[in-house]
Amino acid sequence: MSSVKNSEKPLRIPPWLRIKLPKDNKFAGTRNLLDDLNLNTVCQSAKCPNCWECFGKKVATFMIMGTVCTRNCAFCNIGSGHVTPLDEDEPARIAEASKRLELRHVVITSVTRDDLPDGGSAHFAATIRAVRQALPDCTIEVLIPDFRGDWDALRTVLDAGPDVLNHNLETVPYLYGTIRPQADYRQSLDLLAKSKELAPHIPTKSGIMVGLGETDSGVMRVLDDLAAIDCDIVTIGQYMQPSRQHPLVKRYVPPNFFDEYAAAGQAKGIRHMFCAPLVRSSYMAEQFMKK
Repeated sequence: MSSVKNSEKPLRIPPWLRIKLPKDNKFAGTRNLLDDLNLNTVCQSAKCPNCWECFGKKVATFMIMGTVCTRNCAFCNIGSGHVTPLDEDEPARIAEASKRLELRHVVITSVTRDDLPDGGSAHFAATIRAVRQALPDCTIEVLIPDFRGDWDALRTVLDAGPDVLNHNLETVPYLYGTIRPQADYRQSLDLLAKSKELAPHIPTKSGIMVGLGETDSGVMRVLDDLAAIDCDIVTIGQYMQPSRQHPLVKRYVPPNFFDEYAAAGQAKGIRHMFCAPLVRSSYMAEQFMKK
């Protein structure tokens, strides 16, 4: 991750973003199980504020294909640099962890691997199949990269039969140059639309963060774009600075604003809106499958 010089004064974290730590030992049990199976989670790598809560509930979002990303998004805490070869046994270990945790909904994401010819799509598919074999009754959600617009790679993932296809837009289009310089807003929208075309029975999902410098009218534009491609589930959460080297938070959005985002998205035709300060892409993801 490149260093960011912040000359502005950081905003004070508001009370609604203060997190209570758990009082039992379930968090350690989940972490030890993941360590035992040598598995990575985006919960830990991205410093998710909900990590304590989710691990305490024996829930985690598995991150495959290593802990080093080939991209350098400004908001992200996952490091970039030299990647490692794929671990062929990783899908089986994720299936084993899912079984031990007795998960009813498994969420699988990854670092972006632009170095691989298929972007890692075959590894995603292998992981889906391994989990499905170990837990036939669980639902599976994948949070995928853009595969550089390779629709064959997207088809590989969809053919493995996930229950939800998630790809995050992350922010408004006019911030991509500084926040997601190696990504393309239109390409990400096209991926979600193509997923609907290739597998209309698989719900699509996307999400953005607020607090990076966007306006509320910019958020509304994103909701319009997602509604236009019939995206089923949209999440909106507060950006929180992972370290001093990351961009400063430009604004802390009050909780009632998130209610307004949710109402606006539903009015535009988006079926499920999940918006709150601490919402992250896979936070409480199982509840959408219940709906």
